[in-house]
Amino acid sequence: MIKRMLRHTFTLLNVDHVHLGRKWNYKNVISPYFRIYYIDSGAGEISDVFTTLKLEAGFLYIIPSFTFCNLSCQDALSQYFVQFFEDSPDGISLFLNNRKIFKIEAKEVDTLNFKRLLEINPGRGINRSDNPIVYEKNIYYREYQELNNHQSMSAFTETQGILLQLVSRFLAPGIFKYHETSRIPVKILDAMSYIQLNLHRDLTVNSLAEVANQHPDYFSRLFHEHTGERPLQYIHEKRIERAQYLMVTTQLPLSDVAAQAGFENVFYFSKIFKKVTGMPPGKYKRQTYLINGIV
Repeated sequence: MIKRMLRHTFTLLNVDHVHLGRKWNYKNVISPYFRIYYIDSGAGEISDVFTTLKLEAGFLYIIPSFTFCNLSCQDALSQYFVQFFEDSPDGISLFLNNRKIFKIEAKEVDTLNFKRLLEINPGRGINRSDNPIVYEKNIYYREYQELNNHQSMSAFTETQGILLQLVSRFLAPGIFKYHETSRIPVKILDAMSYIQLNLHRDLTVNSLAEVANQHPDYFSRLFHEHTGERPLQYIHEKRIERAQYLMVTTQLPLSDVAAQAGFENVFYFSKIFKKVTGMPPGKYKRQTYLINGIV
């Protein structure tokens, strides 16, 4: 009998029930964590590069990590929201192939889940500002995540369960594109984990094949067959994800971002960054701070 294991867990960042107005108008937001909204009254608008959705009462919305979005309210909007980080042993997001906003009709259990999250996690709102440029900083992430370490085991486990329930609402067939990683050979999964943990090292196809104890040509073909990407392409994407995280959450200069993401120099980093994202890193960093006209 094959034992199926849950590979993705989620760590609470913020949860609250808020009333928003016209000042809630932020453009080009990109965050290293997930958001889920439940709208209980009023109206607003949310968009990504693919679509624009109306925020309306009685619906749930999810914004996966590293998904560009615009948020706005023309009059008044009342919403429950939760923000959380995703954890997986190999660093592969459950939403790898689903980086867009989803909207589904809410159920009674969703309202109860949000109310229960608030009850067992008091004081976890965004207390400084609702502007992402203010609260999206590593120091705040560490501060909020440290609160999880002080939760009772009961509250921590229940919080995890509620987050899983809320995420599961968006995983229905026909909505969610799922890539079955369980069919990937163990050696390829191990290689993917090794890449994620060693982005700062000199990673080559030969070195990865050596770790997997396989011939480089065979390893490369097997990796491509089961991931759809060549090893070097996958390494580049993971390094750019790391760079995006650093650019959103820190004030590091691009040279330091490049070094911490595993690039030998800023020129090569800029070339790969533009190839993966479609824009130079300098423009990308400026765009993440063009929120409501604030540079």
